[in-house]
Amino acid sequence: MNVLKGIRKVIWGEIPSDPKEAKLLVKIDWFVLSFACLLYWVNYVDRLNISNAYVSGMKDDLHMKGNEFNYINTAFNVGYIVFLVPNNLILLKVRPRYWLTFCAIAWGILTLGIYKVTDYKQIIVIRFFQAGFESSTFVGVHLILGSWYKEEELTKRSAIFTSAGLVGNIFSSTMQAAIYTNMDNLHGIAGWRWLFIIDFIITIPIAIYGFVFFPDTPDTCKAFYFTDEEVALARSRIKQREHTKLDFTIFKRVAGKWHWWLFSFLWIVGGSNESFASNAIFSLWLSYFGYSVPQRNHYPMGVYAVGIFATFTFALYVDNTGARYHWRAALFIMVSMLISSILFVCKPLEASYVFVAQYISGISYAGQATFFAWANVVCRSDLEERAIVLASMNMFSNAFNAWWSLLLYAASDAPKFKKGCYSMFGTAIASGVIACAIRFYQLRDDEHAKLAVTMDEEGSQSSDSIHEKRPIIGVEVASVK
Repeated sequence: MNVLKGIRKVIWGEIPSDPKEAKLLVKIDWFVLSFACLLYWVNYVDRLNISNAYVSGMKDDLHMKGNEFNYINTAFNVGYIVFLVPNNLILLKVRPRYWLTFCAIAWGILTLGIYKVTDYKQIIVIRFFQAGFESSTFVGVHLILGSWYKEEELTKRSAIFTSAGLVGNIFSSTMQAAIYTNMDNLHGIAGWRWLFIIDFIITIPIAIYGFVFFPDTPDTCKAFYFTDEEVALARSRIKQREHTKLDFTIFKRVAGKWHWWLFSFLWIVGGSNESFASNAIFSLWLSYFGYSVPQRNHYPMGVYAVGIFATFTFALYVDNTGARYHWRAALFIMVSMLISSILFVCKPLEASYVFVAQYISGISYAGQATFFAWANVVCRSDLEERAIVLASMNMFSNAFNAWWSLLLYAASDAPKFKKGCYSMFGTAIASGVIACAIRFYQLRDDEHAKLAVTMDEEGSQSSDSIHEKRPIIGVEVASVK
């Protein structure tokens, strides 16, 4: 039993000593994480299906050529960028279970619309608006997780959430392969079109589940399965933040601190590192060398499997060491991406090198959980700043990658992708440098905070001493009189 308890502690964290808090944490894990993971899972299923469809018949059916596939991806990135910050600010005013479920239904309907397209330009328009609604999920859920979990609980939960997206990648690839094999031309509908129909069918029940069961945040929670005592306990578990509000002071609170600048830069280069795994270059490489459609869908699944393993490994390490070493995970990602790009650039035509390089690149996905949990921890004292920092991280990353992927990972660059490999050297090293800078300023701010607390305590003690002596002085004065 002690061994099992030890394993459970390592994997899931310390069980709260208070039975009421332990029971509450189980409820939070179930109702918050279940919808968050399902939502991000189907989000990524919808997001990846365009790549799977492209290599499974869409390219030929729509007579696509050149960089038209990259234009579709760029339109998605632009839509994602435009709506990121607005979505997070809306979540500060509208209860998340309303807004997140509305967005899920909207993008589900748009996904369904793709199955009827006759031209790639129609997909560009649909994907732009689809991205706008999908952008509510990733940073929005990270914002909500930071409101429910303690610092030493957060990275593991963030890892579970982000891994749901990687599982969505694996599921989408498996589903597309099965559809191509079993449903191609069923009722006269091409297999790649069936993928979008099934995506819609999966999305709607998840949205309904969230509308009924998602508990919003501790400050706005009215879920029927939480008692008033449990809601109060959920609020008290998290460090009390400053009383802040969304007004014009937010500009100074955001731009006047290093948080927004460095975390945004960190995820710009972190997202660029991820591009090596997320821009379908493995699928394009497999397609170039004539691998079958099922192989093009199945082989990239290993990249996401590595991403899930790395995400959980780093999360366990960070949480079990007191949420102090996010920066070490960043350095490991940096080294991994350097190795991956070196392997690919040295032997871009040899399958053994390319497969290893691509699977190693999956480690970059671990940055999603680690870096966003890190930002949640650093910005915990100011809710509105935290909302903008989290959204800005993804916004600037996607803005950068909107042209970065088009320039450096164009489909026409297959199979060598030399420009992308060389760019990886710079972004990988930059991510390590920025992570070290964040850690430096984090430690500096912690020292300043400790010093301020010490000075307050000393000032309070001095005030108490003076107060205690005043009656004596009063007596002496009275006696003189």
